[in-house]
Amino acid sequence: MKGSKIIIYQIFTRLYGNRCQTRKPNGTIEENGCGKLNDFTTSVLKQIREMGVSHVWYTGVIRHATMTDYTKFGIPRQHPAVVKGRAGSPYAITDYYDIDPDLAVDVNKRMEEFEKLVNRTHRAGLKVIIDFVPNHVARQYHSICKPEGVRDLGEDDNREIGFDPQHNNFYYCPGQTFTPYFDLYHGENEPYTECPAKATGNDCFHNAPGRNDWYETVKLNYGVDYYAGGVGHFNPTPDTWTKMLDILLFWASKGVDAFRCDMAEMVPAEFWAWATGKVRAQYPDIRFIGEVYNPAEYRHYIASGFDYLYDKVGMYDAMRDVICHRRPTDAITWAWQQTDDIRDHMLYFLENHDEQRIASEFFAGAGENGVPALVVNALMQKNPFMLYFGQEWGERGMDEEGFSGRDGRTTIFDYWSLEPQQTPLTAIYQKVLNIARTEKAVSDGQMFDVMYANKQYYRQYAFLRKAGKDILLVVANFDDAPLTMNLTLPGHAFNHLEIQEKAYQAEDLLTGQTTSLVLMRDHSIALALPARGALVLKLK
Repeated sequence: MKGSKIIIYQIFTRLYGNRCQTRKPNGTIEENGCGKLNDFTTSVLKQIREMGVSHVWYTGVIRHATMTDYTKFGIPRQHPAVVKGRAGSPYAITDYYDIDPDLAVDVNKRMEEFEKLVNRTHRAGLKVIIDFVPNHVARQYHSICKPEGVRDLGEDDNREIGFDPQHNNFYYCPGQTFTPYFDLYHGENEPYTECPAKATGNDCFHNAPGRNDWYETVKLNYGVDYYAGGVGHFNPTPDTWTKMLDILLFWASKGVDAFRCDMAEMVPAEFWAWATGKVRAQYPDIRFIGEVYNPAEYRHYIASGFDYLYDKVGMYDAMRDVICHRRPTDAITWAWQQTDDIRDHMLYFLENHDEQRIASEFFAGAGENGVPALVVNALMQKNPFMLYFGQEWGERGMDEEGFSGRDGRTTIFDYWSLEPQQTPLTAIYQKVLNIARTEKAVSDGQMFDVMYANKQYYRQYAFLRKAGKDILLVVANFDDAPLTMNLTLPGHAFNHLEIQEKAYQAEDLLTGQTTSLVLMRDHSIALALPARGALVLKLK
């Protein structure tokens, strides 16, 4: 959207509003508490908006497998043998048409509470993103909330055959019982049984998934015959396509503005081209964000209807190595150049629910050490930037919550809580994100990387942004010590961006301090850089 850079705030909804301090490892919802949809009050959403956010990704709102018993509300109980953690993985969906009851104040009105949240979010000037999990579902998937006339996934499957291109929603191992590596009782009187075994979500097409497989999920069949080497059968339209399109349209009708599509590359691009076109025919402004990790497939999936793709393998991995001093800053240049032709479609991030926290002992040890990366990623291009809740105050992710061990990540499997804080880091995030949202040179401008003229610096990074008369010079220092950088501005930058050689007043948008700079072709300017910090100079 011209003139409006997208800033996505990912929130793990179950944890966000929970203020219970018990934090018992493997604790129940009664012991450890749980955040609710209603915790996102008008004032909370206003604070999120004031941080510079444009879109809120409410992670984990669709009903998924859990050990918590909601049978008194008519919700089927899940066998604990095929649930990860007491709270369960939000990516093991048990009913695509339902809201997670953990998040409701009144379980019987959980969908109504979600609809009100969407309305509150919109009134706060924010857009709503939710997960669409198309590749797999929970092993005991069963919809109790599907609209009248909708057939359930797997309801009409022929389980005597492993694959049927048009009619079966799942893949089967005919005649074989599900026999994973773990005990199928898991404290219950009766074991979990599944015969014939269904294929597991991470393309495990046998009956005995291992510890590292997504054993709590089953793979959905989009017409690809993996038993025959991955041959696609897409005409006539597979039944799964139609059912998943109905699910997308259902949530779009609730006012959802965008879908973050989990493991999108594990679903054929042909489906996405078909489905995104049909959804946009009814909801033209809907957006699709794809979790795609194979750079060779990026352009394929963009051509199939995705607006934005995770830039994990390129930019995230490069930036993490730069932060940790494992690679020089020319890795940043390399990363953006790999996707320069599709740069507006790449989603930059430094944290999400899958990755370790910047402040963890496994990453940078302190959230402040990620500040130069924040400045670069948020201001370098027009493309979206995403942050994960807690990132802005330096959440460390070093708890051992239960199923999720002490791994530098915030649990997605357990009932837990975080301690929101207002720290100096929070103020930095608010400044940087608001610069990204409000400065025309960021939202609409061209970028010029000047590091090819400054190769002697390997822990610093600098670039120009320009739109009309608005010019920004952004310089980041990834070193642990302050330094004065003699930054050369190459002549080509003046030509390409149509910058005049003259004296400028420069205001650092991070500190408000002003200075005079004389910009000349192929001449250097001396800039004092703070340790692990940055300058965002607006030239006037």
